Amino acid sequence: MNDYLKHLAQEAALGRMGRREFLGRAAALGVAALGANTLLATAAKAAGPQKGGTIRVGIQGGSSADSLDPALAANATATSVSRLWGEPLVELDPMGGIWHRLAESYDASADARVWTFKIRQGVTFSNGKELTAEDVLATMDRHSGEESKSGALGIMRGIKSMRAEGSDFIIELDEPNADLPYLLTDYHLLIQPGGGKDDPAAGIGTGPYILKSVEPGVRFVAEKNPNYWDDSLGHADTIEFIVINDDTARVAALQSGQVHMINRVPPRTARLVDRAPTIDVRETAGPGHYVFIAHCDKDPFANNDVRMALKYGINRQEMVDKILNGYGSIGNDTPINSSYPLFTELEQRTYDPDKAKFHMQKSGYDGSILLRTSDNSFPGAPDAAALFQQSLSAAGINLEIKREPNDGYWSEVWNKQPFCTSYWGGRPTQDSMFSTAYLSTADWNDTRFNNEQFDQLLYAARAELDEAKRTQMYADMSTMVRDEGGLVCPMFNSFIDGVSTEVDGWVDAKTGFELNNFYAPMKMWVKA
Repeated sequence: MNDYLKHLAQEAALGRMGRREFLGRAAALGVAALGANTLLATAAKAAGPQKGGTIRVGIQGGSSADSLDPALAANATATSVSRLWGEPLVELDPMGGIWHRLAESYDASADARVWTFKIRQGVTFSNGKELTAEDVLATMDRHSGEESKSGALGIMRGIKSMRAEGSDFIIELDEPNADLPYLLTDYHLLIQPGGGKDDPAAGIGTGPYILKSVEPGVRFVAEKNPNYWDDSLGHADTIEFIVINDDTARVAALQSGQVHMINRVPPRTARLVDRAPTIDVRETAGPGHYVFIAHCDKDPFANNDVRMALKYGINRQEMVDKILNGYGSIGNDTPINSSYPLFTELEQRTYDPDKAKFHMQKSGYDGSILLRTSDNSFPGAPDAAALFQQSLSAAGINLEIKREPNDGYWSEVWNKQPFCTSYWGGRPTQDSMFSTAYLSTADWNDTRFNNEQFDQLLYAARAELDEAKRTQMYADMSTMVRDEGGLVCPMFNSFIDGVSTEVDGWVDAKTGFELNNFYAPMKMWVKA
């Protein structure tokens, strides 16, 4: 019977038998649904990807203000849509290493100061133009200019010069940096024809799909690029993203079969959702963190004692228990956790209402604190704000909460208002995370952390090849952010995605963002 079941599973995997028919026959042979689904999944992977069909994704984070300019991508929807049509030089693989994309190889000088990227030949943009090293140079130049608003501007600051020579793109750094390839995996750095300087929001790139319908904040439809160079991506004929910011509606869309996958399954319902026989809930731990961010240059947060009062006044364990429901770990007011290389554990800050009260009285500020929040900032953010309000009240600190509309949160609140809820997906290395969000000159320095000593240490760490010394430098930088910055980081979240059993090809990842670093729709396929 075992061989017969395997035969049936192979027939189903090859599309010669429907999934329901296979499950029915397996049940008649006394095989439970769980065992039959496992057997079918194994056979499907052995059969390889199936081509065709449509994959629909329910995505959270979109806004009508979103742009197709990858430099401005600031939420999950903008990032995932840009993955369809664009590609970087290199990318993170599921295990945290480097995955070569438009750079087929790279090498560095002995001191890690000069890097040469060999650009893949025979690749074309969706407008028919052939990719060249000059396009790479123009793209990097657009993200590096002093007037640039790119989210990657912080990591481009250490570049002394760039040039194109034949099929080579060459970067010379001000100081050595062994992490440069990891920095270039930043999701803003998608290579565009002419660097995208003429029309950065055209949505033209070398990716596996071509955008056919664009409704920001509502819906995106893309069709397979017939000239795409990599057979390992883009199995479905069509991919459709439907923006569903409401948690309940997004889960319902998955449960009803309206979509094949969703990001950000609410932690409070994740285990319940996973019980459905047609849905798999996938958890990916990593550097992602849910945060409260205060601008260090605006009153009352310009006073570090006010910031310290907020940090001592938050109950981190309660946040992990009630907001994450165990899908994550406790934070320590630094963006770095054990998922990063060269990590050093710092003394854990704990909830202490007495210390919170002491610092607030020391600051001389006796007014209320206004916190802005939205479901669009992170799952459960309004509930987290309410918990923060309660824990601060034990210290005699009054926190007012203003719930902002989901639409426009990332354009009108985040990085503009002085105190709000937010999230970071994290980055592959400390240098990348610090350069993007804590370097004084970074455009996405959303806590307005301007610390000359921190900046100098960051640059020095890039040039330090002694691993022990570099580890200590990163620990010192984390300490500075924890004790002097505007980041209140109570928790590191796991990414929780929901995937229908109607699709296959999911890859469990060690690190990355949600939905397999946003590549799941392109790596997966529709079962027959």
